[in-house]
Amino acid sequence: MATGYEGSASGTPARIAVGEEGERVKPFTPEKAKEIIMSLQQPAVFCNMVFDWPAQHWTAKHLSEVLQAKQIRFRMGLRSTDTVPQFETACSYVDATLEEFLTWNCDQSSVPGPFKDYDHSKFWAYADYKYFVNLFGDKTDVFREVMWSDFGFPGRNGQESTLWIGSQGAHTPCHLDSYGCNLVFQVQGRKRWHLFPPEDTPFLYPTRIPYEESSVFSKINVVNPDLKHFPQFQKARRHMVTLSPGQVLFVPRHWWHYVESIDPVTVSINSWIELEEDHLARVEEAITRMLVCALKTAEDPHHPRAWLNPTEVEEISHEVNCCYLNDAVRAFFDHRGKAEDVERQALQANRETWSKDKPRVREHMDVDRAHSQGLAGRTGKPEVAHLFGPDLVPVTPASEDPPSERGGTLQSDSRERINRDGARFAELSCARRQQASRGAGAVAEQVTSRCPAAPSRTFVSTDDLLDCLVNPQVTRMVAQLLIQGKSCF
Repeated sequence: MATGYEGSASGTPARIAVGEEGERVKPFTPEKAKEIIMSLQQPAVFCNMVFDWPAQHWTAKHLSEVLQAKQIRFRMGLRSTDTVPQFETACSYVDATLEEFLTWNCDQSSVPGPFKDYDHSKFWAYADYKYFVNLFGDKTDVFREVMWSDFGFPGRNGQESTLWIGSQGAHTPCHLDSYGCNLVFQVQGRKRWHLFPPEDTPFLYPTRIPYEESSVFSKINVVNPDLKHFPQFQKARRHMVTLSPGQVLFVPRHWWHYVESIDPVTVSINSWIELEEDHLARVEEAITRMLVCALKTAEDPHHPRAWLNPTEVEEISHEVNCCYLNDAVRAFFDHRGKAEDVERQALQANRETWSKDKPRVREHMDVDRAHSQGLAGRTGKPEVAHLFGPDLVPVTPASEDPPSERGGTLQSDSRERINRDGARFAELSCARRQQASRGAGAVAEQVTSRCPAAPSRTFVSTDDLLDCLVNPQVTRMVAQLLIQGKSCF
């Protein structure tokens, strides 16, 4: 893939637009950027769009000075080559300042402090999913240093954003987000993204355990897959890109992604953009939550945290979940009613009849299916495909070529495959895990306990049943039936 700007594999200098007075000009207006985001159906990287954002200087060192003694929760994971994903429930957690994190990350493991039980050569740390409003509190000036308005979303800034800070090897298990699309601004270090299109969902073996509202996880460690137990994964079409500082990645709705830090320190900022389809998705999520909580709390009401993701802190009683479902259904109908009024007025103004042009909102049930069909062979809708170039680079499917580490701004990482021998994943045997420190040993024991035993053809667990009941395809069908039933009243 010829990317065509400085430091890329092609070596072509960056094309930087300059105005009449010599000032640097962004390649897309906010209106055009939003049009691209709302039309494009595959991941793509925006370049030369954030060079004037104050947040481009938000290195971990800078943030440690801003946050000073404020403690942040870090997720601690093993640098492992297991075929089992390291879900958040299989990790331990450390509360520490950014300064303490940076000291530990310099491999000063012997220094007393919250990381003292974690050998830097064996563990990674990740402060992920940190909302600005919780981090910076009343320092509202900080919010304005992130300017999503440049992408066509007026007023959106750090207040609607999250911060991610990790060490080399830190990663998120492969998952899809139930709501919206995603814009990710890479500030420091590089992250490698493994992405899979929505129609490949059956090949990713989706699961809702551990449960987290708005996240559907894959049972597969996509960088070291167990093809014996998950043979269909071979059919999945992996897209890969390495995101470098100053670039913004657009992740369309329902694209699966596994994200790993490949530099010693990485800092990212992201914001989820709401979409029309989210109204139905909230009904699907409410159905999922009710079923998961009902079955899992009945299975072991005294240990709900064994299946609940640490980020989930909401009350999970059946009564609360019933209210949650009713609120989601009510919101769906409220939105549909308002949209129908707008549609009706537009049709009347254009002298169009209902028989010729049915209200778009009535197609909500089919929006998600239509959105996910036929994406594999596309590079985007015709009206935006011609915009691909140095400033908007499509993320294309990976080939079978072996991976390679190269410097530069945006490399042709769509040609990469997974490097199972990378130094970022240290080989740890079970014996060595048992020799880890007290805190480290607890994590190792949890990870080891999740390794799949010999499968039984007769025993059906609660999770087996849940995998079927809350499969995304099933919950979508149930939500549609529920909405259709209520529409009859």
